[in-house]
Order: sequence, then C-alpha cells, then structure tokens
Amino acid sequence: MRIGLLTEGGYPYVSGEAGLWCDRLVRGLEQHEFDVYALSRTEREEAEGWVPLPPQVGRVRTAPLWETVDDGIVHGRRARRRFAECYGELATALSTAAPGDPSGSPDGVLQGQTALEADRFASALYGLAELARDEGGLPTALRSEAAVRALERACRAPGAHRSAREARVPDLLTVAARLERALRPLSLDWYEDDDLGSVDLCHATSGGTAALPGLLARHFCDVPLLVTEYGVRLRTHYLTEPDSSPAIRSLLASFHGRLAAETYRRAAVITPGNTHARRWQERCGADRAKLRTVHPGMDAAPFAEAGECPEGADPQTVVWVGRVEPAKDLVSLLHAFAEIRRAEPAARLRIVGSPFGPEGAAYLAHCKGLAAQLFPDEADGPHAVGRNPVSFEETGGPELPSRADAYASGALVVLSSVVEGFPSGLVEAMFCGRATVSTDVGAVVEAIGGTGLVVPPRNPRALAEACVALLRDPERRERLGAAARARALELFTVEQNITAFHGIYLEILSRTPVRRVVLDDTGEPLPFAVPAEAHVPGRWSDPTARIAARGGPGWATDGPVRAAAPVSVTEGAVR
Repeated sequence: MRIGLLTEGGYPYVSGEAGLWCDRLVRGLEQHEFDVYALSRTEREEAEGWVPLPPQVGRVRTAPLWETVDDGIVHGRRARRRFAECYGELATALSTAAPGDPSGSPDGVLQGQTALEADRFASALYGLAELARDEGGLPTALRSEAAVRALERACRAPGAHRSAREARVPDLLTVAARLERALRPLSLDWYEDDDLGSVDLCHATSGGTAALPGLLARHFCDVPLLVTEYGVRLRTHYLTEPDSSPAIRSLLASFHGRLAAETYRRAAVITPGNTHARRWQERCGADRAKLRTVHPGMDAAPFAEAGECPEGADPQTVVWVGRVEPAKDLVSLLHAFAEIRRAEPAARLRIVGSPFGPEGAAYLAHCKGLAAQLFPDEADGPHAVGRNPVSFEETGGPELPSRADAYASGALVVLSSVVEGFPSGLVEAMFCGRATVSTDVGAVVEAIGGTGLVVPPRNPRALAEACVALLRDPERRERLGAAARARALELFTVEQNITAFHGIYLEILSRTPVRRVVLDDTGEPLPFAVPAEAHVPGRWSDPTARIAARGGPGWATDGPVRAAAPVSVTEGAVR
C-alpha cells in the first residue's frame, strides 16, 4: 500500500527524536511505499538537510512554517466575503465559552463541546480550505486587517468567554499571526488526486498542524487518517506559553483543543504513545474505540553491551542523563544529592547532558554554581588537588563516548523532572539494565512498571531516601535492573513498534474501499496491485454488486491510475 506520511519538524530532516522514529518506521516497513509530506519549523532545520532516504520513499514534498509567505493573491469581492464569513465563524468558535463553563475559561474546551460548536469550527475550517483551493491560497488574507477585525468582533460579542473579552489589539495581532502559521497547510497544493489523493492512507506523526493535511485529504479525497501522538499539542501549549497574556493563551488553547477534537473525530484510528497521552486525548474528545496505545520504538542495539555486562558499574555513582533545562529540575537533584552524601559519603553524581537553548545554558550555569556551593572541592590529603563529587559532562569525549557509556558508568540512574512526556532516557537506562529512581510525572510509571522506585516531584528528601536505599542494597539494584531490561526489550523496541503499525495499517485498509485501479505500462490492470485486505462494499448477493463484479468494481469511479516508475528523491522533492 502507499502511505502518505505527514510530519512537522521531524522526518526527513536530520534533527529530532521524531525524525529517528519515522525513519525506523519507514525502513522497517519496506514492503510499503511512502510519500512524505513535511512541514519545517525553522530555517536552521531546513539548512541541516535530510537524512538518507530508503528506496521505498517515492516522493517528498515540503513546506515551511517559519517564513512569512507573500502569495501575491488579491481576492475579489466574492472571495473576500467568503473569507470574512468563514474566518468569522472560526473566530466565534474560538472565543465562545464552552458549555458548563460559566467562567469562560478555555479549560472548558476539555469538558466537551456541543454538536453545534464542533460543526461550527469544522464548517469554518473546511470552508477556508475550499476557498484556498478555489482562489489559490490564504496567507495574505489570514494576516489581513479583516482577520484581526473578525477576531475582535468575536471577542466582543455576547457569549465570548471572559479571557477573550479582555483581549487588546496587540493580543489580537499575535493570535492572528499564530493562527496564520497554524493554518498555512490550508493553502498548500497537496490535495489533488495525483498527490495526497492517490495514497491509500495518511499517517500523521503528530497532532495539530501536522494532522491538517490529513484532515483535508480526508475531506477532499476521502483518504483515511491515522494519527499518532507521543505528546498532545494542547498539553504542549499549556506548558510552553507561560509568559503570554491570558487572552492569547485562552484563544490559542481553544484553537488547539477544537482542532484536536476535529482531528480525533475524523481519524480512523488514533495511536497514543502512552497512557498519559491517551488520557489527554480522551479529555479532548477522542472515542475510546479508536484508541490503540503503541509505545515508541527505540533501538536497543547501542545499549546491548552495557545491559549484558552490568557488573562494570561504579557501585557508588549516581547518573543523570538528558537535556539540561529547567523542566528537568536539577536543582532538586543537587539538594537531594546533598542528603545522599550525608548518608553515603563516598557517593558521586555525574550529570551528563548539554543545555537546550539560551535558557538551558543559563540553567546549567546556575546548577554548576549551586554544586560548587553545596559541595566544596574535596582533596584526599594536604598536597592533593581537590575534586567536586558532582561532575557536569557531555557525551562524545574519551570518558563517555556515547549515552550507553554514560548509563554504564553508574549503578543507579535518576530522573528528577517536573514535566515529562514519554521518558525515552529512562527506557535507555532500562535497556542498560540499570535500576532507576524517578519522579512520578508523565508516563514514567507506565514505562518502568514495577522495575524502579518512584517518588513525588520537587521532593529532594524522598528522592534522596530512594537513592540511598538502592545504593545500600546491591542485590536489589541488580534484580530491578534485570527486570527493567526485560521489560524494555518486551515493550519498547523498534520491532514491536513496526509490527503494531503494520497491523494497524491493514486494519484501517480492511475497512476502507480502494478508490483506484492500477495499470501497468501497457495499460493493462496490474495484478495484485490493490491489497487483498481492501473491503468491497455491499453483499455479493446484491444485484448491484453482481453487475459491479462483472463489469469492474463499482467503487472505482475515478479514472485509473497508471503505475509509475519509482521517483528518485531528488526528482520527487519539492523544496
């Protein structure tokens, strides 16, 4: 079958764990064809280029979300009227208080929507898409004064929630700009019969903007949609917009919530990466019957040596590995380690990771200063050079060439985060056969099961007590590490991930009529080109079905699609 893989900020670009996951999926399902439709987030991402693509990737189309697009399209009076009506309906759907939410809080979006509100948002969204298809694009219109005035009218209208009513002109300008970026896929030329309309299935690798092309392919071409989310976009919005005004936060939260609800309503199957994401999806309106939890697939091979030889670890060393940023709460970890040192004076802490962005660099400097205050350099004698029991390191050097070496250097791995989605670093430690102590955030409990200790977040004393308990009990550490490795190899490998998605692809296709007949170079039907799992509507005993069986499939009403030679990546790419 042919899969349209929809990505945002990931595959085929070289950066990001999402890109690695998609690359493993595509390479593992070599029996299928893949067309990649990628949305890029930054100029740097595009400059870094693509990963090497396997031969089953036939076409790559890209579109930027980071640059300002001037399409040069001037709409006529009728098109402007259509835009004003559709955008006004969209703005009204975003600013109207949800039922059962008298305060007008945007959190009411999570409590459920009436059919009228859901239909209003969907009608406005698809109306804008149809206008873009008819007129050639909407970026200029979405940034126009008419769009801002429509937002202002909706926020001032009766029934608008309190935060929306407090929106000022700078807030409205910011919201309009953010909506233009999020709705940019509406203006792409990807939704023709020889583009996304020719695939058997759209697989969106995240929700939000990445799923929009899949929604439009379903709307225009009736292509089934599969949505995979390892992090729910609405949750990400709440976590990453702390400094915005209440009006901006509420309107954008309303947009993400209603877009998520529409995506879940139209998707054939939804695959959360963990139970934590699944709960968020259910709160946003996802039907439980559509949900299939598929844990992310991770490559266990780099960690095999460390997992098979756990005896090489330093029994007094605690290791933290990850990306340095405030959400990882290294401050609490350092205070916890101060208590660990009082109980176990020989203990050492290795913090392995690099900072993420300017905020991460500042946080790393703060943590280094705190470590110097809490743990003055210690020397073995009057003529020896002192050494701090806490070290800040990065992988890639002679001491720690890889992340596997970092995990293998200690007997105990700790995670101190206050915010976490799926803890991939924790799973890597499990592959290495290490006992773990973690804070109870995100999908941590789901990942480790009963193979590690879990403590409340922002509780240095509880973190210290758990670490001391394992440092003093090597047999328990070994037992937990072995159980952790067995659990990780059973649930979180690339192989189980690929097998799960292959089954889901067949499940969706078995319930979806095939819309095309494939011909070879001579114009003859290509045997077995249509998957055997395709579902033929109707009963064979039905007279209409018998006529269709004699004269050709009745559901193949469109013109036949010729089998094309595989397109090279260079030729098929639209940059």
